[in-house]
Amino acid sequence: MDLKRVAKDTAKTLISYLTYQALRVVLDQLRETDPPRAFWLNSFSSRHSIQDGDAYLEELLRVKQDLAFRIMTVRQHLAEEVTDFLPEMVCTGIQQSNMEHRRRHLERITQLTIPEPPTPPEQQTDTEA
Repeated sequence: MDLKRVAKDTAKTLISYLTYQALRVVLDQLRETDPPRAFWLNSFSSRHSIQDGDAYLEELLRVKQDLAFRIMTVRQHLAEEVTDFLPEMVCTGIQQSNMEHRRRHLERITQLTIPEPPTPPEQQTDTEA
């Protein structure tokens, strides 16, 4: 297992996710202050994938530099705010999730189907007589 590669891939994914969150913040701000620009940015974002945040920003820089800089600024602010407590939250979240998956699995594999006891003859209906 190449832990450096895992860390690098995780960081890239997190960067792209923070780019997406920054885009959402900027879109919300623009919807309140400048609806036509919000519409334009939303339209641009529907045509250009945000899956790779850096590629998305490169495309946006070519067309609307000010919006790209704004998203980058918000992304950096988000990163500075969450990176302090993120490692502990991720580890705790994974531990809790794993425990819940194991608990559900154990419950599923240990469930016993108990057959219903047969009805005593005196409680059977008189339709057979």
